[in-house]
Amino acid sequence: MKQHGMSERHALRVVGMSASALRYVPKPDSNVELRQQIVDMAQRYRRYGAPMIYLKLRQAGHQVNHKRVERLYAQEKLQVRRRRRKKIPAGDRQPLIRPGAANEVWSMDFVFDRVASGRALKCLAIVDDATHEAVAVIPEHAIGGDHLVRLLDEVCALRGRPSIIRTDNG
Repeated sequence: MKQHGMSERHALRVVGMSASALRYVPKPDSNVELRQQIVDMAQRYRRYGAPMIYLKLRQAGHQVNHKRVERLYAQEKLQVRRRRRKKIPAGDRQPLIRPGAANEVWSMDFVFDRVASGRALKCLAIVDDATHEAVAVIPEHAIGGDHLVRLLDEVCALRGRPSIIRTDNG
């Protein structure tokens, strides 16, 4: 503009730019305080995303729009990282052994139900794989590890010990 001695309007017309774009002065950021509060909350509550931080701000008495909180949250790159599933290597599958006689292989599993009062009922089901006979079905409200050992000892005292006990988790 200065080199060619042009007026401002003529130079803008040649370049194809508007006068308002040339004279534009950006406003100072009015979200500095809110942005800092969002960053502080995101550091204090590590697993909270933008919606939970928005709720925390509302509980603290701030009148703020959820879209503004989401925009500022994203601008600060505070997105919560997705947790990757822990990959457990699959165990080697082995064919099921067909038992030749009774009391050789038992299968054991838990079955859950609820009684009318809403309390959980846990049933331990033990089946002989050779005869497909239910060796025992023991209903209890709670079966802990020690209690399970006692129950198996009682069943083994009546029926004899099996060579193998299979469960659904190996």
